[in-house]
Amino acid sequence: MKRGAVLTASAVALGAALVLSGCAGAGDGGAAAVREASGTPGLSGVRTEVRGATIVVGRPDAPHTVQVYEDPRCPYCKDFEQGGARALTEPVRAGKVKVEYTIASFLDARLGGSGSVNAANALRSSVDAGRFPAFHAAVFAHQADDERQDVYTAPYLLKIADKVGKLRGPAFDSAVREGRYRAWVADAMTAFRDDGVQGTPTVRVDGGKAGGDEADLYHAASFAAVLRTAGIS
Repeated sequence: MKRGAVLTASAVALGAALVLSGCAGAGDGGAAAVREASGTPGLSGVRTEVRGATIVVGRPDAPHTVQVYEDPRCPYCKDFEQGGARALTEPVRAGKVKVEYTIASFLDARLGGSGSVNAANALRSSVDAGRFPAFHAAVFAHQADDERQDVYTAPYLLKIADKVGKLRGPAFDSAVREGRYRAWVADAMTAFRDDGVQGTPTVRVDGGKAGGDEADLYHAASFAAVLRTAGIS
């Protein structure tokens, strides 16, 4: 798998998207004991809704939009979530930015297993309980050390959910166990392809006007500078 900042053809047409192709793409592997998530998403109480095949965090009328494309098994997505993504917390809370998440699941086909689909289904289920930001952070915090390990089983995802207050309950638990949102997960994967995304994480600011390079995605201060360049502070 390669890791590098690239401009796709569609991104060039838009202006200049910040795009990282980290995890490239068109049984239980020995999950570690569930531990506390590192850090906090800091977005408890922020409006979150499902809009088509995306999960939107932030005010619908926010003047700026950040699109984030992730696969739950992608280690570079974890690096982004625990690095550059933290620069989004204050702008989102202040109503300056909304974040649109497209949760892909291509790594299951590439690596085997169903962990990405299971995790995407659980992430969609967490929206119903109003706990997506916290659960999203926890899922990445409990990612396998090696993406080839298919650790995101329903029981493991429910153990992760135990670390997120006010999430576990009959509705959420059954949605995770039964794969209630498998059709939505498939729609999200279709949207991922239709948007011309080649790898994860892919991050676009206001359709692609932000500059920056690969390293900026993995450090909060650097990504904050990218956001300021786009008029977000």
